[in-house]
Amino acid sequence: MPAEVIMPALGMAQETGKVLRWLKLDGADVVKGEPLLEVETDKVTVEIESPADGTLGGISALEGAEVPVGTVIALVLQDGESLATAPTEASGMTEQTAGPTATADAAAAVVVPAPDAASRRRLASPKARRLAQAAGIDLDSIAGSGPNGAVVAADIEAVGRPAAEVGAVWHRMAERMERAWREVPQFVLTRDVDATALRAGRGDGVTITDLLVKRCAEALVRHPRLTMSWHDGGFVAGAGVNVGIAVATDDALVVPVVHGADRLSLAEISSRRQALVDAARVGALRPEDVQGGTFTISNLGMFGVDAFQAIVNAPQAAILAVGRIVERPVAVRDSLAVRPVLTLTVTFDHRVVDGARGAEFLDTLASLIEAPAEIAEEVA
Repeated sequence: MPAEVIMPALGMAQETGKVLRWLKLDGADVVKGEPLLEVETDKVTVEIESPADGTLGGISALEGAEVPVGTVIALVLQDGESLATAPTEASGMTEQTAGPTATADAAAAVVVPAPDAASRRRLASPKARRLAQAAGIDLDSIAGSGPNGAVVAADIEAVGRPAAEVGAVWHRMAERMERAWREVPQFVLTRDVDATALRAGRGDGVTITDLLVKRCAEALVRHPRLTMSWHDGGFVAGAGVNVGIAVATDDALVVPVVHGADRLSLAEISSRRQALVDAARVGALRPEDVQGGTFTISNLGMFGVDAFQAIVNAPQAAILAVGRIVERPVAVRDSLAVRPVLTLTVTFDHRVVDGARGAEFLDTLASLIEAPAEIAEEVA
């Protein structure tokens, strides 16, 4: 039976995905896990991998096409199989996406070749590709400054050519944020904490963000309501303690996820966070990298921001916003002392979390952050 390549759903509200480019030619031999195409969704640009070993065939989505999630867009044929044995309908389509429009689109789809081998080998972010195309610049003529020599938007802009318009990922991010602001009743709680232990925990590649992921995961274990979401008038259990980290890229803000953060050591969290950030900045995130988040951290401290309020990343129930650590005078045992202070600002979905539960979570998080590392580990 041919293996189906399906347009993935990376979020509860996602309805379509855009085919940016095919990385493999129709008829090419492929292996399981090998990238086949780039897809742009309302969250991020990702590579879709081959579901099996075999021969790619039956490509049915043009580059640039908006395709309903769940639609079969290609097949991976096994030895002895041909397109004649392939299903005539997209069996992966859901009842919601298999309507007249989706059927008509599938019937009208045509098989198109992928770019040649040279263009497939050049590593570049999605925005860099669009800028280069708009300006008529050959990507192979640019020395990339991104990880592994990838071409990023700044490399294209440095050539001095005009920039392209705002990309689709940014438009979709804006639409999601507008919808979240309009539809999610949000409230905010703020608290200053002593950041001495956080500063002491840095080193060997471990950042403040890594430490915050660890402490948030520990707090979420004690307050599982924060990992739930609101859907169709009731609570929906989260997929676990999966902490998203807001990352600014050339295209837009994306939120890759550290899955099972409560089960990872600090070193493992740090390694995973670095890999996700690097992948996000060159447009190499996989679908699973942005799925299943149940809580988000947005850190703007590196930009000199003291504190800010973030918008809930629906359908999640809460998001933590943190700024920079600042030396401030504080009262310590009836005397004045200077301590490093960090402002924690948590925005909650009031349908899932009330004020009291929100305050309890913030109190737990503050206590874990302020505790010396060895004590925090014991308590966790």
